Amino acid sequence: MPVVIRMARAGTKKRPVYHIVIADNRAPRDGRFIERLGFFNPLLPKEHKDRLKLDLDKVKAWLAKGAQPSDRVMRFLDAAGIRKREKRNNPEKAVPRKERKAKAEEAAKAAGAAPAAAKPAEKPAEKPAEQPAAS
Repeated sequence: MPVVIRMARAGTKKRPVYHIVIADNRAPRDGRFIERLGFFNPLLPKEHKDRLKLDLDKVKAWLAKGAQPSDRVMRFLDAAGIRKREKRNNPEKAVPRKERKAKAEEAAKAAGAAPAAAKPAEKPAEKPAEQPAAS
């Protein structure tokens, strides 16, 4: 039974509060859980002391038992100094989507057909060959 440390949404519509829980990874997000470790209130300012509450002793015990934290919980643990989070690199983040790239090409063509007094727009930088997206 793989166990994860994750957030379960609570609160009302447009007023979220998240419980940080230990759960079986097959259980629904807001469903059954094993133990509650704390809470997170994203509506409070970042410097407010009640924005995040964690029982660090329980968290350390569950990590020792092999529980895997979710990405967001890993950020909390990194900030608390319990576990180091690896930096991620997404080189395709800044690559424009197909529609935006097509619009940029059309704008470049339109600028190229403008009178000689106007400066033609620079061509957008060519990106490497696209790889098929893994779904």
